[in-house]
Amino acid sequence: MTAAPAIQLEGITKRYGKVVALDDLSLSVPGGVFGFLGPNGAGKTTAVKILLGLTRATMGQGSIAGAGFGTKEALRRIGYLPELFRYQSWLTAREVLALHCELAGLERARWRPEIERTLSLVGLADRGASRVGTFSKGMQQRLGLGVALLGDPEIVLLDEPTSALDPVGRYDVREIIRALRERGTVVFLNSHLLTEVEQVCDSVAIVDRGKVVAQGRLADLLRTSTVRLRATGLTREGRAAIARFGELDDGLDGAILVRGIDAERVPDLVSAAVAAGARVYAVEPQHESLEERFLRLLGQ
Repeated sequence: MTAAPAIQLEGITKRYGKVVALDDLSLSVPGGVFGFLGPNGAGKTTAVKILLGLTRATMGQGSIAGAGFGTKEALRRIGYLPELFRYQSWLTAREVLALHCELAGLERARWRPEIERTLSLVGLADRGASRVGTFSKGMQQRLGLGVALLGDPEIVLLDEPTSALDPVGRYDVREIIRALRERGTVVFLNSHLLTEVEQVCDSVAIVDRGKVVAQGRLADLLRTSTVRLRATGLTREGRAAIARFGELDDGLDGAILVRGIDAERVPDLVSAAVAAGARVYAVEPQHESLEERFLRLLGQ
């Protein structure tokens, strides 16, 4: 029997008056670390609000942790780090975590070990008695991440978790995310830092104007690349023949760039160029980064 996806959205549409925030959006998160990417205004925040039950979809259905959005059953199983949050400046880090232990309904006997475990996990073990008002933005971000991890949730929704962190802090968060994956926790990562996503995510969905424009395992999405083709005698008909393999662009050095070609089709590209009468003397595949793939998809 196939296990149900950790997160499922089916035909989700959300309208605010005449504004369509999500347009028939569907995605499936089987497990691991899932990156949810898109430009500002693409509908990412609206989708997260629906997952949490903070707003309702105009149309469509789905589930999270096997339960309906916003139900008590679902909320008991998930942790959430919002992009913008603020804790009372006069509380200590331990007091903030204790407050959220109570809000989460954890047994009081679990509070102390859970708080100390969480402080250690997010790198605040030596600042538990410090007031939040003395924390830097990066330390407050760590504390927010700790709140999301209280109670060992099955699914953690992280909205821009590294946005306020320095390089060391971003590295630490990546290590935390990897540790969560090893424990079997599903991580839903909403981020615009594509290099961060590329380092930790197993699969991604790219959303634009409320629609998913690409989704799948990161390794599969990045199979496409750019090939620099150096050839002579390539006629207009020859260019048309190789244009079937990707988007053509002329390099400053006279080479032809074929963007978005699947690596397995490079031999076919060369054969097509030769069949059209060109003499090929160099083929230089270049790996496509997640940022390049992202921008190319949005351009399409």
